[in-house]
Amino acid sequence: MKLLVVDDSDVIRRAIRRTIEKPEDHIETACNGVEALRAIEHFEPDVVTMDISMPEMDGLTCIEGIVRKRPGTRILVISALKDKPTAVEAVRRGAQGFLLKPFTSEALSFEITDLLAP
Repeated sequence: MKLLVVDDSDVIRRAIRRTIEKPEDHIETACNGVEALRAIEHFEPDVVTMDISMPEMDGLTCIEGIVRKRPGTRILVISALKDKPTAVEAVRRGAQGFLLKPFTSEALSFEITDLLAP
């Protein structure tokens, strides 16, 4: 699996990597939406995990950019924002899943597996 982890928290990026990474996986990270869109230019991830609240470019705007550049990419929003309108807007813009922070490794693994299912 190819995974792009987008979050402004180094702790969250490392936690996601540790939870998901297997020897056959290729994982890249980005600190914000601007970096994520640059990464999409050379890295074609199967799945993107996306924070919403980030500097420079928020996750909602970035989701739209990813969908334009790589329409088949699966996007899992991982956010501490607990309001339903944000989740609905993320899905409207192209995300396929939503996971609240803090999350368990089991919940993260389940969501990623679900996104990759045919």
